[in-house]
Amino acid sequence: MDQVQATRIRPGMVIRFEDKLFSVFKAEHRTPGNKRGFVQTKLRNLVSGALVSHKFSAEEMVEKAFLDEKHVQFLYSDGDDYTFMDNESYEQYVLKGDDLGNAVGYLKENLELELEFFEGRPISVSLPDKVDLKVVETEPGIKGASATNVTKPAKMETGITVQVPPFIETGEVIRVNTENGSYSERAK
Repeated sequence: MDQVQATRIRPGMVIRFEDKLFSVFKAEHRTPGNKRGFVQTKLRNLVSGALVSHKFSAEEMVEKAFLDEKHVQFLYSDGDDYTFMDNESYEQYVLKGDDLGNAVGYLKENLELELEFFEGRPISVSLPDKVDLKVVETEPGIKGASATNVTKPAKMETGITVQVPPFIETGEVIRVNTENGSYSERAK
């Protein structure tokens, strides 16, 4: 692992902090008045999925971790076990729901994604930016409604709820942003 100065922390980078692995969600370099600069970060724990905030001094050195990735396909879930298959070797990997955090709400059979490994052990997934999910329950659509700032809740096939425009109906397939869980567009 490499040591990098805190001012070089960037979103998406994986660091080891307090003997745990974190993905940098947000990093802002601040220099308040005549005080020493610091980097305010939001970090996502790669094991629990929890977000934590931490302030690093500008001079502080941080351990940068390197993850290996494999292109995999999500096969199925069985209780709290989620099974993925390597597309080249056909080797299968199982992760627990706790390891995946919010990602479980976007996993549907045959979804292709990246499985992240640290020291040979699968630890998390890297979802595509958007996934197509089927609406299984929502209020009836409103005829002639257009996309405005008015939304209604819609339950997806994976169990998550997404706020959608009023013209979306049960049975439609929509594209959902995996970063923030928002409606993007109707799937083609």
